[in-house]
Amino acid sequence: MSANESVDGNAQETVDEIEHVKPEEIENDTAKISRRPVRQKQIPARLNDYEIMTDNAVNDKGGIMHFALLAETKLVNFEEAVKNSKWLGAMKEEMRSIEKNNWELCILPKGKKTIGVKWVYKVKVNPKGEVVKYKARLVVRGFLQRQGIDYEEVFAPVARLETVRLVVAHASLQGWNLHQLDVKSTFLNGDLEEEVYIDQPQGFVKEGSEDKVLRLRKALYGLKQASRAWNKRIDKALINMKFIKCI
Repeated sequence: MSANESVDGNAQETVDEIEHVKPEEIENDTAKISRRPVRQKQIPARLNDYEIMTDNAVNDKGGIMHFALLAETKLVNFEEAVKNSKWLGAMKEEMRSIEKNNWELCILPKGKKTIGVKWVYKVKVNPKGEVVKYKARLVVRGFLQRQGIDYEEVFAPVARLETVRLVVAHASLQGWNLHQLDVKSTFLNGDLEEEVYIDQPQGFVKEGSEDKVLRLRKALYGLKQASRAWNKRIDKALINMKFIKCI
């Protein structure tokens, strides 16, 4: 028998199987599908003031509407933020978190270069769309870092979704309580091994020390090695507390 004849034979058998499906079996399957609960879709409260349309819908003017990614708020720059007491307070709070033990003011050593920083602003809202917090974060322009000078290793392991599911399933089986830990300003706790210098943040330049720079002792958001630095520290702390790492 040729290869073509074999394929045709298999195809014919499949067709025969489809043709011999009993009508009552189809009716039973249809009934099962119709009994499935219908998920109720609820529009978030923050979208109550918007007109919701489906993708490719045609509006009253004959234009085709397409979905787009929406930002929670308009972009805020530093010049606007310093005029707003809420953003200014958020920046001061961020500076307090960083200044505790994160850097030292110094003269830039010869042959070294600084990395720029910028302020990033975000409004946090609750499920109802109400503003709950104004967050300002000082971020390093990590794309300016040079491998072998400003950083070496950047890899940091993360938990696989399968591992999380395994832990939750096992805890449920054993009747254990689960606790979730959220570390505030996570990356600010990662110790740096490299010599990293940054410019003084806009709006917080020390008077009389304008020519000086900041040497980082701990990581900042935006640094390429920030994830690795934090992982090394939390990993060491958990092992010292007798936790066992999942393989």
